[in-house]
Amino acid sequence: MNGVGLTGEELARDLLTRDLMGGDELIRQFEEGFTPAATFHHGDHVRLAFEYLRRYPALEALRLFSDALQRFAAAQGKADRYHETITWAYLLVIRERIARAGGVPTWEEFAARNEDLFIWKGGVLTKFYRQETLDSELARRTFVFPDQFL
Repeated sequence: MNGVGLTGEELARDLLTRDLMGGDELIRQFEEGFTPAATFHHGDHVRLAFEYLRRYPALEALRLFSDALQRFAAAQGKADRYHETITWAYLLVIRERIARAGGVPTWEEFAARNEDLFIWKGGVLTKFYRQETLDSELARRTFVFPDQFL
């Protein structure tokens, strides 16, 4: 068993279920605190941001997703892990990628076309931000505009 009381088999089943789960159910479970922290990784953040953007105007999705992510981190006793610049920057990049797709793609289409969004260390944000900026306390608590340009 792990820290959330799930066996390896249960964790694998949870991950498979989440892959098959519709966006509305994924958001509901996340907002209601049913998403196990042990199985919630960077790719899951990307999927949730995508699902919020499919359902809400950009600014509302930004608020709802950020609020839910902060509650999630706090519920895990890790409120300091929430990083506003990374959260907002990813959400805005995802929003742009959806718009460039010329319509709202399915999650599977979006994921297949945007594999770079799933790289956590050294990923897409390194095109826009210096590492020391992302590591700063200011960037953690408030959105900081990109300081590195393509």
